[in-house]
Amino acid sequence: MTWAAYGAYLLIVVGLVLMPGPDTFVLLRSSLAGGRRSGLLTAAGVFAGNVVQGSAAAFGLGVLIAQSHTAFTVIRWAGVVYLCVLGVQALRAARRGDYPDLTTGGARVRAHRAMLLGFGSNVTNPKVLIMYLSVLPQFLVPGVTTTVDALLLAVTVAVLGGIYQTGLVLAVHRARAWFSRRRVRRTGDVVAGVALLGFGGALAAG
Repeated sequence: MTWAAYGAYLLIVVGLVLMPGPDTFVLLRSSLAGGRRSGLLTAAGVFAGNVVQGSAAAFGLGVLIAQSHTAFTVIRWAGVVYLCVLGVQALRAARRGDYPDLTTGGARVRAHRAMLLGFGSNVTNPKVLIMYLSVLPQFLVPGVTTTVDALLLAVTVAVLGGIYQTGLVLAVHRARAWFSRRRVRRTGDVVAGVALLGFGGALAAG
């Protein structure tokens, strides 16, 4: 693995990380509901999910999952259900309009629940695994690069994603006074709900 090849890989990964997906909307909603602590824990869950999926791709397990129609279908529909449930919850929250004050820390959310929220959003999305399987092989030379190289590339995605998501959480926290406005929160929940249902529908469509 040369520095030139790794640099080219970084450019691709940055573009992928900056592209909004289900993880982004789940993270933002967690930050708005539970404050900075909840957002950071959700980001940690997404990071763990990325490590799991990236490691599976690096060790060749991802290919087996992608080639197994049953396994891939189960994961895909689990993701559809998960995203749709989160989308409906966001829309219901918007309808109720009862929001905690972010300036006082937001609603108290249990650590494991916040982490599982992010982890579940990531590992039930087979498109993340497909991304790893599509990008990693382009930078791996059979007989030359090693499993360690593949793991380095996979973990790079998780690390850059974690840095970006941490930045989002801190940005929300910094602007918490504005985000605490009821109209802003309701609009955010509507957007997140529609987006998550849209992602779920797209995943269901294949």
